Amino acid sequence: MASLRKASSYSKKKVRPYTRKSSKRKKAYIKTIPQSKIVKFNMGDAKGYNQGKHPFTVKLIATEKIQMRDNALESCRLLIFKILEKAVQGEYYFEIKVYPHHILRENKIAAGAGADRLSSGMRHAFGVTTGRAAIIQKGKEIFRVTCSTEKAARIARKAFTTAKPKIPCKTKISLEKSK
Repeated sequence: MASLRKASSYSKKKVRPYTRKSSKRKKAYIKTIPQSKIVKFNMGDAKGYNQGKHPFTVKLIATEKIQMRDNALESCRLLIFKILEKAVQGEYYFEIKVYPHHILRENKIAAGAGADRLSSGMRHAFGVTTGRAAIIQKGKEIFRVTCSTEKAARIARKAFTTAKPKIPCKTKISLEKSK
């Protein structure tokens, strides 16, 4: 299997993702959309959350605009969920607050000796879909955990600190208590 391209190969300067515009209707949209790698967006005690039994809220907030792949979101989700499930067991509600809508494309060009006869260069450069990403604005929360006890909130904060290196931007953790 081919490796993933590094994040710098996708532009972060544009305000919105590039959309193809063509006079021919057939070429004006993306034909195939890769499946999202995120399995679950909500985990834990949803009943307790809806009934207002969780006074503590821990949030992971992005401090800069970034484009985050769905596989990075999924790896963070697995790590946080594993830590919470092992230590807290049902005293929390965990949710992912972003969704990977943006489709990543790659224009593969053959390189090497004699490769100029094989590739079309930038003539048909729209590219093939390779993955999905969430465009996260500055100040937007990425993950949220609500807990019923202060001990669970501390464990959730520790889980976010453990998952921070997997996130491709600077983030901050906020802990709030309601009531």
